[in-house]
Amino acid sequence: MRVLVVAGASGGHIFPAVGFLERLRLLDVSCQALLLVPEHTPVKLEGDLSFSVRYLPRIYFSRKSAKALFNGLVSGVKNFFKSVEVILGFKPDVVVGFGSIASIPVVLIAWFLRIKTIIHEQNVIPGRANRLLALFVDKIAISFKETADYLISQRRKVVLTGNPLRLGLRRLDKRQACEYFGFSPEQLTFLIMGGSQGSKKLNFVCLDYFKSLPPLGSNLQILHLAGRRDFEQIQNEYKRLGIKARVFAFLEEMDYAYSACDLIIARAGATTITEILYYGIPAILVPYPYAYQHQMANARVLEQKGVAVIIEERNLNASTLKEALDKLQDGLFGRENIYQTCRQMYFHDAAERFCQEVLVLN
Repeated sequence: MRVLVVAGASGGHIFPAVGFLERLRLLDVSCQALLLVPEHTPVKLEGDLSFSVRYLPRIYFSRKSAKALFNGLVSGVKNFFKSVEVILGFKPDVVVGFGSIASIPVVLIAWFLRIKTIIHEQNVIPGRANRLLALFVDKIAISFKETADYLISQRRKVVLTGNPLRLGLRRLDKRQACEYFGFSPEQLTFLIMGGSQGSKKLNFVCLDYFKSLPPLGSNLQILHLAGRRDFEQIQNEYKRLGIKARVFAFLEEMDYAYSACDLIIARAGATTITEILYYGIPAILVPYPYAYQHQMANARVLEQKGVAVIIEERNLNASTLKEALDKLQDGLFGRENIYQTCRQMYFHDAAERFCQEVLVLN
C-alpha cells in the first residue's frame, strides 16, 4: 500500500500526521508512505523517520494588494504543478489530508484521478480547507464528536477517531522528569507555552503576575517556552525576580515538560488540547483570538468538563490570571479528579482508529 499524506506548515497539522504515519508503519510494515509539507516549516522533520518527506512550494494567499494577490496566485500554480508531479510519480493508493490550504491541491488532484481520499480535522470547528475538501473526499475523520454538527451535509462520511499523537510522547515518572530540568519533584511546577512561535502577551502577562507575588523562595518552579523572539528577555527577567525557571525558545522533549508540570498555561490548539488530555493536567487556556475562533471552541470542550479555565486574550492580565489560578486550586491539590476526567475524554487508540479508516479505503 502506498499512502501520500499532506499537512500544513504548523505543528498542529504536522504532529498528528507524524503520529498517524508512525502508527501506520507499525500496523503495516510493507506500507510505503510519503509526507508532503510546505517549504520553510518551523517543525523539524529529521532523524530516523519511518516515512519519506518532500516539500511543496508554500501558498501565500493575500488580498492586501494587487501585487500580493498576483504573487499568491503564482505560488498556488507552482504548488499545483508540484503536487501533480508528486502524485504521478508516487502513485498513491490513498491520499490523506491534515488540513490547511496546503492540502487543497493535493487532495483535489487525487479526487480528480479517482484516488481514495480521507481528511482529518483536528479542531472542533473545521477549517476552511477541510470544509471545502469535505465535499469531495471519501471519508472525514474528526477529533471531537462536536465537529459532526458542523458537517451535517456530509455526516455519512464522518468517523470519530480522535487526534493521533506522536509515539515519542511518553508519560514519565514526575521525579525523573523534574530531575531532567534540575527541578525538585516536591515543588509546584508551571508549564507556560504560547505555541511554536511563542506568544508575547502570554509571556509578559505571566511575568507581571509573578512580579506581583510575595517573595517565592523555592515554592515555585517554571518551565517557559517563550519562542525565539522573547527568549532572552524572559530568561533575564526570571533571573532578576529570583524565580527558579528554565526558559526555552523551543523544546523537543515535551514528554519531560508535560510529565514534570502540575499546571499548564497555554494556547488552545488542537494538538495542545489532546496532549493536555493525554497527560491529565489542569490548564489555563488563552485561545488565539483569530482563525475563526477555532481555539476557543477547542478550549470550551475542556472547560465544560471542569479541567480548564479560559481567559480571552483581550481580558488577559495579571489580575485575571490570578483569578483563573484560584479557580484551579482544587485541581492543583486534587490532581486525581482532573486526571481521571481527562483520561475519560482522551481517545487512547486515536492513531489506530485513524489507521484502520485509511487501510480499509485501499
